[in-house]
Amino acid sequence: MRLIVQKFGGTSLATPRQRSRVVELVRQAVAGGYHPVLVVSAMGRAGDPYATDTFIQLALQIYPDTAPREMDLLLSCGEIISAVLVANTLRAAGLDAMALAGGQAGIVTDENFCDARIVRVEPEHLLRHINQGRLVVVAGFQGATEMGDVTTLGRGGSDTTAAALAAALGAERLEIYTDVDGVMTADPDVVPEARTLRVMNYQEIAQMAREGARVVHPRAVDISMRRGVPVSVRSLAGGSGTLIASPRGEIRDDRAVTGVTHLPGMAQIVVTPGPAGASPRMTLDVFRSLAENGISVDLINASPDRQSFIVAQGSADRAAAILQDCGFEVTLRKDCAKVSVVGMGMRGRPGVMARVVEGLYGAGVGILQTSDSHLTISCLVKQEDLVRAARALHETFGLSAEPDESPEDRS
Repeated sequence: MRLIVQKFGGTSLATPRQRSRVVELVRQAVAGGYHPVLVVSAMGRAGDPYATDTFIQLALQIYPDTAPREMDLLLSCGEIISAVLVANTLRAAGLDAMALAGGQAGIVTDENFCDARIVRVEPEHLLRHINQGRLVVVAGFQGATEMGDVTTLGRGGSDTTAAALAAALGAERLEIYTDVDGVMTADPDVVPEARTLRVMNYQEIAQMAREGARVVHPRAVDISMRRGVPVSVRSLAGGSGTLIASPRGEIRDDRAVTGVTHLPGMAQIVVTPGPAGASPRMTLDVFRSLAENGISVDLINASPDRQSFIVAQGSADRAAAILQDCGFEVTLRKDCAKVSVVGMGMRGRPGVMARVVEGLYGAGVGILQTSDSHLTISCLVKQEDLVRAARALHETFGLSAEPDESPEDRS
């Protein structure tokens, strides 16, 4: 049996017309000789009746200290509602369909409520229904512990569910349907000239996702990459979308940069020795203190007598207070944003950083801090400069033009 997994985002399920489009896509897959397994997200966005954020607000209004276990039990309802409605839509169209919660589909997780990790997938129950010819609609974003407690997988969890099932079932591909036409060179709300990338490799999309691109969750990409499952990202309305697969055999352009991403709402923290002076353990003490308090850091520049990094702005005051209590001098700069360029083509290519700096300075954007890897160059800028920075980098690397419309991008 040729299996594929089709994942549908919540904004693709909110209306009867959209759910009818899901039926069309399922029929197309069946006509092509495939047996699809569907994974669905909660319908709509914050404010919509069954959106995840709506459930969160409902719980916190009643009791602000809702226990994580109970919160997960509540949050799982959004995807279950979607699964039942989509299964009913398929039945109404004459197809044999049924809905399963994540735990019923074999998603076994750890006990880290609200951000659980998948320990393993036990697909036997799911396979029994598939082998009987049924179309199974699985509620994404959730699983169950060994003890049967319902857990949720954090933001992007439905992508992770879909990737894990595709890997466990040996599916030929994973199709992710969303409200945009694939992965784009930048957020089109920030860079109107952004275009859809037709082919990417796993490493590029995983890095773009980690740096702020929200089309596919990096956990889902990691799972697909490990098992070699091709991923297609496309709009519910149609179009070729983006194919994510191994680079072997791909026809690729020679650009240094594939896309521009951004993360708003960051704060920069600079830590220097306090009155007691520098200590050989300073770097360890700084980052261990933050880790023990559950504060994640990024864009790290460390030296023996100075540590610079960024945290989410909501954690900035608490992070500064923790470090001051440890005896360090702390300088805090709020209202920052991280802007990054990502691409396999920058590896080993001189001059890419120079072009990044040139592009930002030419747009009047000051750089507060930088960090780089083989795939990424990231710059910290003021929040007010975010849009100008993203647009400047997109233009500097010629990303609005299709590959065959642009000269070879050499630095």
